[in-house]
Amino acid sequence: MRLLEFQAKRIFSEHGIPVPKNVLLESSTDLENLLYPVMLKAQVPVGGRGKAGAIKPVTDANEAAAVLDELLNTRIRGNPVRVVLAEEKVEVQKELYLALLIDKLARLPVIMASDAGGIDIEQVARERPAQIVKKYIDPSVGLSNYTVHYLAKRIGVEGHLRDFANLAHSLFDIFRSYDGALVEINPLAVIANGLLALDAKIVLDDKAAYRHGDLFGRLKAEQTRSRKDGRSRTEQLAEGKGITYVSLNGNVGMISDGAGTGMLTLDLIQDAGGRAANFCELGGFGGKESMQQALEVVLANPRVKVLLISLIGGLTRMDEVADGIVAYLKRHEVFVPLVVRMCGTQEEAGRARLQTVGIEALDDLPTAICTTVDTVKGS
Repeated sequence: MRLLEFQAKRIFSEHGIPVPKNVLLESSTDLENLLYPVMLKAQVPVGGRGKAGAIKPVTDANEAAAVLDELLNTRIRGNPVRVVLAEEKVEVQKELYLALLIDKLARLPVIMASDAGGIDIEQVARERPAQIVKKYIDPSVGLSNYTVHYLAKRIGVEGHLRDFANLAHSLFDIFRSYDGALVEINPLAVIANGLLALDAKIVLDDKAAYRHGDLFGRLKAEQTRSRKDGRSRTEQLAEGKGITYVSLNGNVGMISDGAGTGMLTLDLIQDAGGRAANFCELGGFGGKESMQQALEVVLANPRVKVLLISLIGGLTRMDEVADGIVAYLKRHEVFVPLVVRMCGTQEEAGRARLQTVGIEALDDLPTAICTTVDTVKGS
């Protein structure tokens, strides 16, 4: 789950990380008692908001009312703006970058810092990789003072070492306590009297939701209220069922058992001349119930002309997801063709069960892709 900025900053404040004074705005009536100048920041779950025109400085109440009305009636990279964060404007001496994330190849947390904050870290990595400092963290030890001091020296904040150390340890505490996939400050501002998190990004691991039920529930409820009616019916249905679903603009529906398989399948659909209608994956642990829920979500999109189910059984058992497909087809009329690619754990049992409803599963992904794209073109 990717948090909105105001949610991330609230968590930062609760853990002692300094952030600018701010207030959440939903209409012009919320502008009373603001102290100017302020920054108005659209609350949408995307990066690069500054370049997209979603962050604007204002100097007085009249300008604030006009800019707020403009932001609340626009979309930022397809996301409707429903709430805006008004934040005090501060004098910045230097902009830094600091983040914690999981390195999936190393299977370890890594802390990253740079003296080139305020821009996309991917751009820094491409153009000036030496400006990014990385240190892996032993989970049994945690974030050491040595690592913090090393980072402070490399990015030039030795003059604020105590503030930086407190901030870095608090950031790691958030990352560990909330099962973070990413906790990022960009930019981390050096100001006259210390350090300040000008922006905040937190991505939580959805698979850890069972450990933080109340927190996840509150955060999702806030996001639902802030989005109001900006989502499609399919996206609302997916969220209600806990399905990983991203709406796209094509007509080929897609369900995969994991994110890696799903991304590969999307690329191959594109290469074959098709256009995907969505990205939908079961998280690598798909079973009968999750497959039925995914089918309900994806087939609720009226643009879908053919559905490709791309499965490779590692942790996922093919007989269990086949049971989900069969159960769904027995209870619902499906008016689009289904193409199933299936291989891996218990695939023979899975194929046999699909044959009971007239589906011959393929074991070759390129063949399945070509069959899917040819079917949609024929329709």
